[in-house]
This record gives sequence, C-alpha cells and structure tokens, in this order.
Amino acid sequence: MASGYPNPLETAKAEECRPNGGNAPARDPLEAILEVLRGGKRFLVCSHARPDGDAVGSTLALSMLLEQMGKQAVAVVADLVPSSYRRLPGAERIRLIQRVSEPFDAVILLECDGPERAEIEGLEAYFQINIDHHYSGRDYAQLNWIDKDAASVGEMVYRLVKAAGARVTPEMAACLYTTLLTDTGGFRYGSVTAGTFELARELVEAGADAVRIAEEVCFSAPMSKMLLLGAALKNLKREGRVAWLSVSHQDMIRCCAATEDSEGIVNYAAGMEGIEAAVFLRETAEGLVRVSIRSKGRVNVAQLAGRMGGGGHKSAAGCTVPGPLARAIEEILPMVKAALPAGPI
Repeated sequence: MASGYPNPLETAKAEECRPNGGNAPARDPLEAILEVLRGGKRFLVCSHARPDGDAVGSTLALSMLLEQMGKQAVAVVADLVPSSYRRLPGAERIRLIQRVSEPFDAVILLECDGPERAEIEGLEAYFQINIDHHYSGRDYAQLNWIDKDAASVGEMVYRLVKAAGARVTPEMAACLYTTLLTDTGGFRYGSVTAGTFELARELVEAGADAVRIAEEVCFSAPMSKMLLLGAALKNLKREGRVAWLSVSHQDMIRCCAATEDSEGIVNYAAGMEGIEAAVFLRETAEGLVRVSIRSKGRVNVAQLAGRMGGGGHKSAAGCTVPGPLARAIEEILPMVKAALPAGPI
C-alpha cells in the first residue's frame, strides 16, 4: 500500500544492496537501510509468528531506535508475546494483528526468511526491509541484510543503532541483552564468540540488568509449562545418538498449556549425554505437527528443516509437517539419523 507521505525511497529502490549481475559493487546493506530510515516517517516493525526472545527484543529495540530518529514505529506480531518477555521495556506497545493496511513508508521484517513467516497478511504491498541472521535467510525484500554469523538479530540491531549515532538507553540495552541470552541458549550455542561476550558487556554497561533478565527469562516458568514438560518427558525416547520427545494436542489441553510453553523443551533431550541431535514434536489443534530440532554442532539441522519447508540455524531449527504425530515421527527421525556423521561425538 502506498504511503500517505511524499515518497523518500526512490533512491533506495533504484539501487539494490546486492548486485544483480552488473559490474557495480554491492552497497553496504546497513547504510542502505539507514538511508531508508532517515528518509521515511512511519515504519512497521515485525518478526516471525510465535515470537521468541530475539523476535521480541529486537522488535522493541529497533522501534526505540526509530523513535530516537524522530520516526513513528508501529511494532506488531501475529501471536501473543510470551509471558517471559512481557516485562521487557515497551512490551505493552506491541500490537497483535493478522492483517496490515495502514500507510507505512516501509515494513521491517526481523529474522524472517520470507514475509510469510510473520503470518501477517498484506505485507507484500509494502517496501520491505529484511534483517536476518538465520542459516536459511534469503534475499526476498527490496533491501536485504543477512549476517549468518551474528549471534542474534538483536546484535545486528545494535550495529544499526551505533551506525545511526543513536544512544543505547537502559531500556534498549535490556531488550538487546535478552536477544543475546535467548538466541545463544544462555551463551551455549555455536554462534557464541568473544565478540558476543564483548557485546553483552557493553549492554550491561549501558544499563541492562543481566541478573534480573536471566531470572525473568529462565526462572519464571508458569505451572502449565512444567506440566507440559512432564508430559513430554514421559514420551522421551532414544535410539543411539538421537533422542526425541513429543506432546499431543490433548496433552496441551490437559496441561492448560499455551504455545509458548513448549519453547525450550527440545533442549532437555539435546542435553542428554551421548546425544548428537534431538527432536521435539508438538501436535496442534489443526492436526499439524510443529517440529523443533537441535544438534550439538555436527548436524546441520537448518538443512533438514529446510527440506520440510522450515529453516533456522545450523544447530537449532524448526518446521511444520502434516500430522498425526506417529506419521511425523516416521518421516523425520530417519532423516535426522541419516544426517549423523560417522564416529563418536
């Protein structure tokens, strides 16, 4: 949908961040994005459906940056913000929507490997900016900035903040620190580098309360999540170096569990000694099966998820497949087993 404002984006639209086979060098995507942000007035900021800590934290931090720049930012999501992140500064501002039709100069999609990942209708009508760090990230927008080495999209937002000359406020720092803590699995995943800890230090110095954030994210699980975990562990199985667990839709009902309660359950299987890859399967009310796959680094689970229409990181990915659970398990487990490298962990 066209913006109600004079269009400031013609230059950015005419020049791609990445070359299209010509001799001109690729533009710096960060600078190209800043050019659009400086020229526009009103922006929609969103991430993928069923948001996690990186999605929520980076959406809020980017919205704060835009407001520092004198712009209007509208933060939206297709599903409720999980309870673990509702105490983040500004979380109440995120609007729950299914369709967008208001005038915006651009839509900024965070960690979505395609606009369909947001599960918000109408995004195709807008100028799109794609900021992603997933292994499955791809160029689909008018402007694309993909850094598969970034620990979180929040790390990329931080770079955008610094490049814009904006101030990292304590509120922004809390949101960005949350993206690091959650998307690195508590600084345990392969995306962690010395630079990750340096960024964490800078965010704490800027006002992020690391202890309080860890308490709210890691030690505030509702009873429903613990009951769902118990149901999943009852179904825990192992074959060699692969472990898997699952919950049915009836399990979800019995535990009074929300979708967000299933986050992180796969890590209990992945954390077993001698396990190299783990799978968690959750049946939905529609009869589909949401699949989370984790590895300890030697199995590229993003490739596996990509073969089933999903995506993610090399060590953490997901997809959705047709049910029932038994059929999904029969389809996925042979693929995971076949991807195991030879030799011990």
